[in-house]
Amino acid sequence: MRRTVIAGNWKMNMTPDATRAFITELAPMVEGMNKCDIVLCVPYVDIGPAVDAARGTNIHIGAENVHFAKSGAYTGEISAQMLCAVGTEYVIVGHSERRQYFGETDTTVNLRAKAALDAGLKVILCLGDVKEERLAGITDEVVRMQTKLDLAGIDAEQLKSVIIAYEPVWAIGTGLTATPEQADETCGVIRHAIAELYGEEAAEEITIQYGGSMNDQNAEELLSKVNVDGGLIGGASLKCDKFTAIVTAAN
Repeated sequence: MRRTVIAGNWKMNMTPDATRAFITELAPMVEGMNKCDIVLCVPYVDIGPAVDAARGTNIHIGAENVHFAKSGAYTGEISAQMLCAVGTEYVIVGHSERRQYFGETDTTVNLRAKAALDAGLKVILCLGDVKEERLAGITDEVVRMQTKLDLAGIDAEQLKSVIIAYEPVWAIGTGLTATPEQADETCGVIRHAIAELYGEEAAEEITIQYGGSMNDQNAEELLSKVNVDGGLIGGASLKCDKFTAIVTAAN
């Protein structure tokens, strides 16, 4: 049975002190909720404090991006080895905001994913359609192509450490949300693409999250869909009560 994963993406929010306080408050609220994995992906400066605060709890810590080189003249970047050294377990690659604002392409997303996997990190690989693609009726083609490009050169054993996060880009930060039926259908398209690449068994085992404005109000219905195995949570992951409600729905 594939694992449900609820992951918070804090984006550019929270100081180290705020991180410690947040996790200290959250930990007892989600204690014993072990039917899903709970992950907080935090800014680089918050990783050390987050790892310390989460020690001994059921909360796992991730980063929001990673570079594809082990070291070198890449000002402002962080390598997978650096993330591992400070206790990071997960990393997001290919988030729509990285693609939109910072020039990420399927090629660089693929390189970052492979570097993270080679270092032993679990990867949350984001992909999804923009509004124009949805309106043009080419969502299926877009996510199928992204799936295949982003996973190029990643073998079946490495795939076991990959989570796919379907992000309808038109639903991120807009207040819009894909209907549960839309989310289920598109996650199903991604699962079919995985089956084409790796076989039916791998497709049935891989966790596919929904990542477009899931919150405490809509989580239960979205998570009830057969192809939705969790959520990559933005704004709602910055509030302990809202994030706990989503974890509760997943449990």
